[in-house]
Amino acid sequence: MKRIMTLLVGLAALATITAPVSAQDSGVAAKSTRRMVEVYITNISKQVISPPVVASHDLIGKIFTPGGQASPELTLLAEDGDPTEFAASLEDSEDVYDVAVADGPLMPGATVMLEVAIRGKFDRISAVGMLVTTNDGFFGLDSFVIDRSQPNQSAVAPAWDAGTEFNNELCAFIPGPPCGSHFVRDTAGAEGFIHTHPGISGVGDLSPADWQWQNPVVTVWMTTR
Repeated sequence: MKRIMTLLVGLAALATITAPVSAQDSGVAAKSTRRMVEVYITNISKQVISPPVVASHDLIGKIFTPGGQASPELTLLAEDGDPTEFAASLEDSEDVYDVAVADGPLMPGATVMLEVAIRGKFDRISAVGMLVTTNDGFFGLDSFVIDRSQPNQSAVAPAWDAGTEFNNELCAFIPGPPCGSHFVRDTAGAEGFIHTHPGISGVGDLSPADWQWQNPVVTVWMTTR
């Protein structure tokens, strides 16, 4: 009797091991598998863009929120083009899975490729970079959801205003060419929230003919493998 019971238990265990995986179980496994996403960002504006930052994250881990306030780290990026503290803050977030930063600025017409990993619920891609000849303008791709069944996906991203500095368009407050003024800010009259950037209006030292753009300012191509 003991031998029969042992045999039955063994057969049950074998059935469990060799049972076919259901489509639902297979889908869960696929979603939890780590995948790599190549993110190609092309600058289609007249502006130089500071080194872009790309992150993969979950639903909660939005790296910026239109209508909300810019974080101190995003403020540094949007006003001075420095991605260091912003990238570090993302790496410290439990809602962010992976972060990549470009080695240098993205010139008009140029493309940069950054690679980030996705896994499970961390299936959203966001990207930012300053339009350096502005007071506090940045391009922003906001929480683009990666479809794992599609090897290639594309998106576009507009220019956003961080709302942390007044758009005086004066070289004394702008880090990019032809100005070169870093870490100097005109915060009086700043809007206080992230919104679509109004562009270069010619009220200061910048010529709209040289520095204005039409949204979107970047195109994004994503290849998942």
